Amino acid sequence: MMNKECRKILLFCFCLIQVGLAQQRNQPKEWPLLKPGEKPVCHLAYCLLYSEKHEQAAWVAYKLTAEETFKFHERTNKFLEDPDISTGSASNEDYSGSGFDRGHLAPAADMGWSQQAMEESFYFSNMSPQRPQCNRGIWKKGEEQVRDWARHYGSLYVVTGPVLKDGLPSIGINKVSVPEAYYKILLRPDSLHPAAIALLVPNEGSSEPVQAFAVDIDSVEKLTGFDFFPWLPDAVEKKLEASVCLDCWEWNLKTRGYAPSGHRETSIQPIQDAIDADAYRCHGITKKGLRCKRKVKAAGTNCYQHGG
Repeated sequence: MMNKECRKILLFCFCLIQVGLAQQRNQPKEWPLLKPGEKPVCHLAYCLLYSEKHEQAAWVAYKLTAEETFKFHERTNKFLEDPDISTGSASNEDYSGSGFDRGHLAPAADMGWSQQAMEESFYFSNMSPQRPQCNRGIWKKGEEQVRDWARHYGSLYVVTGPVLKDGLPSIGINKVSVPEAYYKILLRPDSLHPAAIALLVPNEGSSEPVQAFAVDIDSVEKLTGFDFFPWLPDAVEKKLEASVCLDCWEWNLKTRGYAPSGHRETSIQPIQDAIDADAYRCHGITKKGLRCKRKVKAAGTNCYQHGG
């Protein structure tokens, strides 16, 4: 018979499994699986896990819809320290004179649907030191490809970030690490034909097409230590993440600036109305890791329960 000590160990293991499953169910679907002690910071349009050691986000995650690719607001180009990073984020002084661009992880061009989202995309917590040839070249092309897909397919879950590790060179007084590569993990949440793909882009220029940087998600998980889309059924996750299916994605879309296929191009006012209404919803995060549903009187503020 099983002794009392063994039963205690099994019960403890069972509880750990249940806690992990509950965490997977409650956290937003675009987030990688959180490890104990990890606490993402959320802004209106995206959430991030900040690495104090490297002074930048380890990942930035958000859902991008076709409607959100419509541009209502221009770039602010006003780079700001993130007030929600308790230890302090990098600053402009870190990048000044370094020769590196303040490279967006969540692109500003994905945030043109909201003035607040656009402003928050310029937080230094969303920046990483990118070589100009990368930031303005192949990385920008990858960002455009993602927006094309969001318009074409309707929505995408996006996780993007630097490949961080020990021994990286750094810039500035805050020692902002300079990554050797960046990743984008993309999931098309189609109930009938789901598809997922990863892009792994070196921090350098390239004349190669975006699809040349497509890799399997499993390989990025090994590089980063993150478990992407843990809520997927095991069989589906294994199928989507173990290999690269280039044919599952349209690579030569000509949809930039146009309404997505299947969306009626009558008036964009209802879209703007919905965006404006969302601005008056508390953007605090509940204990379950979900966006608070309470309405607030001033756009971009929190309810009383979240410090408003």
